[in-house]
Amino acid sequence: MREEIQRIQRLMEREHYVTDRSIATAVYLALALEKPLLVEGHPGVGKTDIAKVLARATGADLIRLQCYEGLDATTALYEWNYPKQLLHIQLEQGSARPLAEREAAIFSEPFLLKRPLLQAITHEGRAPVLLIDEVDRSDEEFEAFLLEVLSDFQVTIPEIGTVRATRRPAVVLTSNRTRELSEALRRRCLYLWIDYPSLEKELHIVRAKVPGIDEALARSVTAFVQSLRRMALAKTPGVAETLDWAAALVALHAAELDAEVVRETMGCLVKDERDLRLVGAALDAGDLPAMLTPLP
Repeated sequence: MREEIQRIQRLMEREHYVTDRSIATAVYLALALEKPLLVEGHPGVGKTDIAKVLARATGADLIRLQCYEGLDATTALYEWNYPKQLLHIQLEQGSARPLAEREAAIFSEPFLLKRPLLQAITHEGRAPVLLIDEVDRSDEEFEAFLLEVLSDFQVTIPEIGTVRATRRPAVVLTSNRTRELSEALRRRCLYLWIDYPSLEKELHIVRAKVPGIDEALARSVTAFVQSLRRMALAKTPGVAETLDWAAALVALHAAELDAEVVRETMGCLVKDERDLRLVGAALDAGDLPAMLTPLP
């Protein structure tokens, strides 16, 4: 088992996802036990990337269901292609075929628009990776429906019948905890919490994700962001913001951090007007000297 977990970790890092033993173990167990993996954590810490990297590393197709308020079963599962059905009805006008046969024809698979959940269930070949992103944004009714689908990976389409998955997809659900998920869904899943990374891990991520960045600049950027996370900001910057900022500094050919370059590029890192004023005031007051000093 240890070798398999290490293999998962190597595969993910080959795809430039800096991981650790706990993440690799959670991914391995989700695959081995064929259970969904629920990943929670702060925005921007790489939850969604776990599914993307897993798909690339294993050569599987990625099927993504982006959740939002008002998402319903029809949108996530399937719809009928009404324009195509209407055209078929018009072409069949005057046909000698029995009415029941014509009705059966337009409610058959060629007229079915498969949405992400049905795509995952009917996928042929290698089992896909199904990403159910930001599940906390959907409502409780959709969550109950989702729980039913994840239990058996089968759905009933009244006009066609029951459709079952021949290969269970690898399922990754992500949540930013904008609302509490049900205990039933949590019991169905393995659980992984991703926190903000340590300074050394974030530095490793910056090195891996931002080609060409100077080592001293990478250390300064990482130390600066780590310090910002200790401030009382409304929207704490995640790893995604760190990478955006580092890439912007490389594009500007910045050799080091100073107050001027920080002010000019802070929109890459801080995404709230009040937070911008707080950081700006700290810079004006000279309260952030440690943030601008590269690590040894």
